[in-house]
Parts: sequence; C-alpha cells; structure tokens
Amino acid sequence: MSKIAVLAFSGGLDTSYCAKYYSKEKGLNIHSVIINTGGFSEQELKEIEKRAHALGVSKHVCIDISLEYYKKCIRYMIYGNILKNNTYPLSVSSERIFQAMALAKYARDVDAGFIIHGSTGAGNDQVRFDLAFQVICPDIEILTPVRDEKLTREYEIQYLKDNGIEFDFKKAEYSINQGLWGTSIGGKETLKSALTIPESAYPSQLEATEPMTIELEFDKGEVIALQGVIYKDPLDVIQELNAIASKYAIGRGMHVGDTIIGIKGRVAFEAAGPMIIIKAHHQLEKHNLTKWQLYWKEQLANWYGMLLHEAQYQEPVMRNIEKFLEDTQTHICGKVFIKLYPYNFDVIGIDSKYDMMQAKFAQYGEMNTAFSGEDVKGFTKILSNQIKLYNSVED
Repeated sequence: MSKIAVLAFSGGLDTSYCAKYYSKEKGLNIHSVIINTGGFSEQELKEIEKRAHALGVSKHVCIDISLEYYKKCIRYMIYGNILKNNTYPLSVSSERIFQAMALAKYARDVDAGFIIHGSTGAGNDQVRFDLAFQVICPDIEILTPVRDEKLTREYEIQYLKDNGIEFDFKKAEYSINQGLWGTSIGGKETLKSALTIPESAYPSQLEATEPMTIELEFDKGEVIALQGVIYKDPLDVIQELNAIASKYAIGRGMHVGDTIIGIKGRVAFEAAGPMIIIKAHHQLEKHNLTKWQLYWKEQLANWYGMLLHEAQYQEPVMRNIEKFLEDTQTHICGKVFIKLYPYNFDVIGIDSKYDMMQAKFAQYGEMNTAFSGEDVKGFTKILSNQIKLYNSVED
C-alpha cells in the first residue's frame, strides 16, 4: 500500500496533531493540502504553509477552487435564492463538500494510500468529508483520529509540545470560519437556545452610519455590476460588495437547524454581500417571472439547499435541479437598487426590460386594456363553481 497520506490541513490544532502523529508515529508520507474556496488571504496561506513544514510534512499544496466553487455552486444558490430555514445562506456547509471533493481528487491523483481529516464526531463535516471520499476514492483508507479516539484538546497540545511543537494553540473564545459566501461564528452562546453572541464576536464591526444607496446589475441571474462598474470576474463583485456592506454590520443572523446526524445546532453568521445579492435577485425575479415559475423554483430550490447542506452534491438529481434553475434565469436581467443602513438594508426597486409590472396592457389598481368588466364577471362566476359545488353537499 502507498505510504502517501493526504491530510486536509487548516493549520489548527486537530490537523496539526494529525500531521505530526502520522508522520512520526506511523511513518507516513504526509501531503498537507489546503483547499481555498476564497476565504484565505495570501498572508494567511503563507502562514499555514510555514506551519505545515514545521510539523514535518513532506509536501504542502494549496489548491484554489474559488472560481469552480462559484460556477458549480454559488451561482445556483443565487438562482434559487437559497437560505437554509429562510435564514442561513449555507456559507460554510456549501464550501465543505467542494473542499472534500477537491481533496479526494488530489488523493486519487497522487495514488495515496490514506486520506486524513481532523473532524470530531459531533458535527456535519465528518459526513461531508467521508461521503466525498467514499464516492471519489473508495479504495483509499480514511483516518480520523480525533473522532475515533475521542482525543481531547489538552492531549493533542501536550503531544505536540512533547515533540517540540509549541504553536500558540490558545483556544479562541469564538470559532470563526470565513469564506467567500459568508462567515460562521460559533461560541458558548451558540450552544444555548436563549443566548446570542455579543457584538464584539462578529468579525466585521460597524464603521459606516450614513445611509447609502447601491446599484446591482444582473444578467441572466448572475450579478455582473456594482455601482455601474461591470466586473469580468464574479468573485470580484461578491468581494467588493461584501467590503462595502460589511461596514454597515449587515447580513448578520443566528441559524438554528437540523444537522445531518439528526441533532439540532445553532451557529451565528455574517454574510453581508451574499444576503444582499440573494434578496436583490429575488426581488428581480418577483417582477420578471410568472407566479408558477416562482412557485416551482421555490420548491426545487428548497430541496437543492437541503441536499447541498447534507453532502448530497454528487447525487445526480442535483444536476437536474440546476438545469431547471438555470433555465428560469433568461429574463433575470436588470438593475436592483438597495439602501444600506447600520445593521440593515432595504431593496428599493428594480429597473428591467422584462419587468411584467410595467406591461402596457394592464396596471394594478388602475384601468386595464386587456379585458373588460364583463370578462371579469364571467371569469369570477366560473372560478366559484367548485366552491359552490362543495358547499351544496355540506349538511
């Protein structure tokens, strides 16, 4: 069996322990791999690489899949206006499955004998990683020491110290996972049903207090321009919008949901750019789509979000839903105007050539030219038939 072991590496305590333990105690050839989906700065990536080499890995690799993540996932979440439980834009959960798939493909390409991740047995990520590995590289053995051996934080720190590794593993009061599509924040308050995290725990603090109106432009459902400036790279639009909107401390929330393994969980999050994009996109759709397009989009988008959250991205039905969602976006073109305030925002209105509210033959609350009063009387009479039949047989 190959002695190459591919490690999902973040530079944190659990993955640092895995790197040292399996290289020293098991003699494995460790490839530490970080999958960047847009949540790391260049400086952070350099620090993570430095830490990996200090732990004795034989090779460290950074794989950037930010654009792939956008094209294969984020844009469909926008098309579907996806908010888990009408709250959470699947900031971290959507990233994890893509990181897991990229890691599995790398492990297969280097003919690895083992693949390692530092997930505990308590959350969703263990399922997301394991499932991707079992589908893409089922012959590679999965090693999860933190989960299987129920290792304590204190034990891992002492092991690393005993082996000359003394990184600052001081436990942060809040666990923060920052990505392109938002940031999750976990802490002692998220473990209780009655508490919320304090203002200071959010990575972005209120800086702007003067209301500001911004303009987003969409083309076939994708956001392409901000404040009249057209961007070639959709990632740049998202990042620039987030930079502007996060200064208003908007896009915050507390998500309560069901985990893949069947328990309830809470997490705080901030996603200024994603929340604005989703709400702006939805407003444009309400003007430009028919009521049945809107209805069926909502049904399928809810399924898509749930399956994505539960690591089912590789299920073929996801490609079927994506085709439907993309097909509905032909008329989702135009500008959306949003006003930003401290901690909040309003979608003011839209301007689109496909706006059905501006059709010439009828206007809500005003006179119409498409039908007469007599037409409405006949239509209403027929519409009432089923109700009258039902009531006629009631006691």
